[in-house]
Order: sequence, then C-alpha cells, then structure tokens
Amino acid sequence: MSCASLAKGLLDLLEARERMIAAARPLTDEERLPLEQAAERVLAHDLVAGLDMPGIDNSAMDGYALRLAELSDAGLPVLMRVPAGAGAQRLPEGGCARIFTGAPVPEGADCVVPQERVRLDASGRVQVLGEARPGANIRRRGEEYRVGDTLLEAGASLNAAALAMIASQGLAEVAVRRRLRVALLSTGDELIEPGIPYETGQVYNSNRVMLQALLAQAGCEVIDLGIIADTPAALHQAFVTARDRADLVICTGGVSVGEEDHVRPVLEQLGGIRFHGVAIKPGKPFAFGYLDDGTPDGTPLIGLPGNPVASLVGWQLLARPFVQGCQGGEVAALQQFAVRAGFSRRASPGRRELLRVVLDWQGGQPVALLAGGQGSHMLRAASQAHGYLMMVADTDVEEGHDYPYLPAGQFVG
Repeated sequence: MSCASLAKGLLDLLEARERMIAAARPLTDEERLPLEQAAERVLAHDLVAGLDMPGIDNSAMDGYALRLAELSDAGLPVLMRVPAGAGAQRLPEGGCARIFTGAPVPEGADCVVPQERVRLDASGRVQVLGEARPGANIRRRGEEYRVGDTLLEAGASLNAAALAMIASQGLAEVAVRRRLRVALLSTGDELIEPGIPYETGQVYNSNRVMLQALLAQAGCEVIDLGIIADTPAALHQAFVTARDRADLVICTGGVSVGEEDHVRPVLEQLGGIRFHGVAIKPGKPFAFGYLDDGTPDGTPLIGLPGNPVASLVGWQLLARPFVQGCQGGEVAALQQFAVRAGFSRRASPGRRELLRVVLDWQGGQPVALLAGGQGSHMLRAASQAHGYLMMVADTDVEEGHDYPYLPAGQFVG
C-alpha cells in the first residue's frame, strides 16, 4: 500500500506491527519449574537430548519377532514371550518370539509380523500370511533423535507435546523465562465494574476482563490497577505507579485526540511517544511509547482504544507480538490466505478494515460471511467470528472475489 493511500499521519498496520516486534526486548530473568507448572511458558535455553529416542530397538506392533531367513512353510515355534519393559534378550535359533508394542526386539530378530497377519497351526507354530520385509514394524534406536540433538530452541512455547518430549528425556523440571509483569489500567469516568448497579450514561468495563484473559493466555503476570479517573493528575500518578511495578504498562481508553483523552500528553510528560495512530478500522487510536526518559531503557507503554473490539484488534495485531517478543518467544508471521467473500461492502477511506467474519463451507470451499454488526463497540460479532477478512484501504469488497483472511486461532496463547 502506498503512503499516499493512508489517512494523514497514520502508520500502515504492517509497518506498525514490524515496529512493535522490533521494539520488544526479551526478558533475561528465568526460573526452574516442575513440568506440571510449565505449560505455555517460554523455554529459557535450548533443550538438548540426553537420551536416544527410542532408547532401544522396539516393536511398533503386537505380533511376532523373527528371523526372516528362518521362515519356511513349516512355520516357527514360539520360544519366548517379550512384554513391554522386558530386559535385553536374544532370540533363540529356529523359533520366534511373541512380542508386544514397545517391547525390546530380541537380538537376532530382523522383523516383527503383526498378529493379524499370523495364523497359529494346530501345533502352535506361527504361519506368516503374506510377505514379511526386513525391518518391518521395528522402531530403531535413535530414529527420532540422538544424544546431543537440539530438541527445542530457546523461545519455544511449551505446549503439551513439548512437555511430553521433555518428560520422555527423564527431566522433571525445566528452565523458563520469568513471566512478563504487565500493569493494566482503564481510563474513563463513565466506566463501572460488572456487578455494580447500572445508571444511565455509565458503561460496564468489558476491556478489563477481556485483557486480563488475553494477558493470561499470553503467560503474563497481571497487575490490575483498575479504573483511573479522567484527569491528567490521576493518570500521571497511575502511570508512575505502573512504571515502578511492571515491565510493561497497558491502558485502555483516553488514547484518541479529544479534550478528555489524556494518555498521549501525560505519556509525553513522563517519557516519550514512538507512534500514535494506525491506519486500521477498528483500532486507529493505538499509541506506543516509553515512560521515564522516553527511550527503550524506560518502561514501555501501550495505549489501546476504549472501544472493546478496537482494543481487541489492537491487542491481537500489535500488542500481542510485542509481548511475545518481550517474553523471549518467537513471533510468527501473520497467517493469511485468500478466501472468497459472500458479501459486498464499501471500503474505508485511508485505512485497512478488519471485518469479523465466519466461514461457511459451500461446495468444499470456504466463503466468508459477516459475523454480525461491525461497529468497534459490538462484541457479539467479535465473540463469534472465525477470523478477519482484511479490506485494503479504498478498495471495496465485492461478493464472489477473494480477499486476505486472517484466522482467529493464530491470536490465541
């Protein structure tokens, strides 16, 4: 997209995202945790294999281990039984072994025949049905990885499979990055917390619970500073408190350019602003800067819009990759692919628009349909959407044409 097509003074979404990723400074603090407490944490160091996997040649099937050279029409007698967990043994000559999945293959055996491809004759001898091949159904020692191989690189998120692999190495704990401490605050005299009786003109603070959930998914430690009054003095004090207690400050509301929007001027007093305003809809009034001296040595501050869907989009596209980078995690490129639009819509001038859509699979191909109302205050469509259809600035959506689609699943965790 050319700069000329952007609304005046606004950064393109992708440029703003790259700036946020580049600004992230990874934490260096770490801690050791039991594996059962390390889910979704960020690995502090490369994990190197201390064991071969598998550690022995073992059977991939329940069946019979044998020497192919000894197969004959007369069949083979069963001379031994090898359950999982048995020690090393040698296959006697002239016979086969009953073996079970995961059991060590006896020395001398070069094939395991699955039990469904075996018939036992009246004397109990094994008759193989069909062809038997060398090495069939044997998991070889070290075929997955060898001692010294790198299994996971520093920065990897420890999902269930990664934790299982660490456990398979006999490790009971792992070194992970310290959780990022994030101070969260909301601005707006109209805001009240859920559970408080509603009065005309008030708005329930939905951003707080949404961002608490998103920060928890991202593995952060949240310092909740609540609702801050709409005055420069109150915001100044809140920012000082947040700066002294957290690695990152996130606020919602008060980040636009109205008379009651105090985030930008107070941030400039306490530090400095790096950019303000992104050419996206919803989410335009996004701000990023630093408290203290305004340099990256200070405490970073992210100002998200007050409208909840705009705040959600700002988190997913811009704040989340910054948080991932600060935690030492790998920031993946945006996942997007072409999807056909099942509707038409006029473009937003000068801004990309992220439409909340659901996918309807028609004739085996996905078709994007609007999930509901697209206002930046409308959470119903956002809660039901499968992802975003991204409109290019000044370019209408035409039904039946393909447009970039961003699946929502990439923004989880």
